[in-house]
Amino acid sequence: MGEFDLIERYFKRPATRSPLGVGDDCALLAPAAGMQLAVSTDMLVEGRHFLSTVDPARLGHKALAVNLSDLAACGAKPLAFTLALALPAIDEAWLEAFSRGLFALADAHGCELVGGDTTRGALNLCITVFGEVPAGAALLRSGAKPGDELWVSGTLGDARLALEVFRGTLALPPEAFEQARRRMEQPEPRVALGQALRGIASAAVDLSDGLVGDLGHILAASGVGATVDADAACALIGIPAAAALDPALRRTCALAGGDDYELLFTAPPAAAAAVLEAGRLSATPVARIGRIEAAPGLRIVDAQGGPIAQAFAAFDHFQARA
Repeated sequence: MGEFDLIERYFKRPATRSPLGVGDDCALLAPAAGMQLAVSTDMLVEGRHFLSTVDPARLGHKALAVNLSDLAACGAKPLAFTLALALPAIDEAWLEAFSRGLFALADAHGCELVGGDTTRGALNLCITVFGEVPAGAALLRSGAKPGDELWVSGTLGDARLALEVFRGTLALPPEAFEQARRRMEQPEPRVALGQALRGIASAAVDLSDGLVGDLGHILAASGVGATVDADAACALIGIPAAAALDPALRRTCALAGGDDYELLFTAPPAAAAAVLEAGRLSATPVARIGRIEAAPGLRIVDAQGGPIAQAFAAFDHFQARA
């Protein structure tokens, strides 16, 4: 099987948003009147972003999910995506499962594959996703104001628990490990919540490299500081077995775990009811974990407001171990 046979068999589908489909040198996309294009690119590299043992269907899901999570953080509606895929060899069973997982998530969000590239090489997946958002309504990192409350969606730290099991530093019961592994390998992008938060949230970011690190992007862009309740964050770990773990490890997972792909956002206190309603309408749990302050810097405290001295580092691709 050659490159174009591979594309024809596993990735060519009818597309309505680009009249050329996947069969020309470029895709042609046009946002609706009054809308702006939102564009994001993410790369997944074997050994850095995923393990060789991952189910290829889950990998197909995650490859698109991490991009849809970026659209969610901007409040954008998904439209289309391109896929650049490097493969060490053609494995038809792997391709069938990968494309099945990829398109199941794409179809769930009405997001069409409109182009890309394939080549031979170390396993590497690169997706560029396109969305649309009403002009001037995108959620940005730069809108947080002193007095805003800090919110997060869903659960925190589950993927980090799975990673620690893979590293051999932690043991979990089989059912708990499978739950954590699914969160690591098959995250659910909060697309509906992101759109529901337009006009409510003042700033937003998706959680890919850990809460502390990603919150730092909001603080830097907005020129503010924050206090985070570590106990409130740890309460959002979704694996019940984690309650028995060392508190320092729980805090590391919740505050610096990475691979959560939840939304971290800010909103004025007066908007709290609207935030909760956005969570209800999008069937997404949301919880307050802190506040934005005028004083620069990030302060991590316990439930009683006492400072926590533990250090938390954001994930860095050029410093982290494989």
